[in-house]
Amino acid sequence: MPAVAHFAPSTQWPHYLSAVVDIAFPTHSIRVSPVIRGGVSGLPYPLTRADTIHIVTAFNPGGRNATARANLRAQQELLHSIGRRGLEWWPAVGGDWAGTHAEISAAVVGMDDAQARALGWRFGQDAVFAWSSASWRLLGCADTAHDVVIAGWHAAPHAPPSHRLSGSPAA
Repeated sequence: MPAVAHFAPSTQWPHYLSAVVDIAFPTHSIRVSPVIRGGVSGLPYPLTRADTIHIVTAFNPGGRNATARANLRAQQELLHSIGRRGLEWWPAVGGDWAGTHAEISAAVVGMDDAQARALGWRFGQDAVFAWSSASWRLLGCADTAHDVVIAGWHAAPHAPPSHRLSGSPAA
C-alpha cells in the first residue's frame, strides 16, 4: 500500500484563513467571513437543505499570479466543468477584507468535500472553502492534513465588488 503524501500548507494559508467571500445569489449578494471566536451571526445560511456550499476558483494556480487571460480562460474551464456535472452554482469573489486582492470564484452546491478538493486540485488550487449552516472550513486540495474548521461565520448583505479583480482585465 503506498504511503499517503502530506503537503506543507502554502505560504498563502494565513491569507486563506482570513479571506472573505462575496456570493451573488439571483436576488441579493452577501459577504461571508470567518469568525474565529465562534458562532453564527448576520443573515441565516441561505439554503434550506443541509447541502454545503463549496467555493472554488481557477485563478492563480499554484499560488502564483497568472495573467488575466490565463485566469479567465481557466475560470471558464472550471465553470464548464461545473456545468457538465449539472451542479448548481452562483458567481462569487474571494479575497481580502480591504479588496486589494480578489479572485473570481464559483459557489457550488451538490459536491461533497472530496469532490470539491478534487476539482480545486484539478485547477491547481491549494484549498477550497466549504460553507455550511454549522461551519466555515478551509479544505486543502492536496490532502486533509491542514484542513481548518473555523468556529463560526458571519454573513451580511453586500454590494457587488467595485474594485478591480486580481488577474482580471481593467474595466
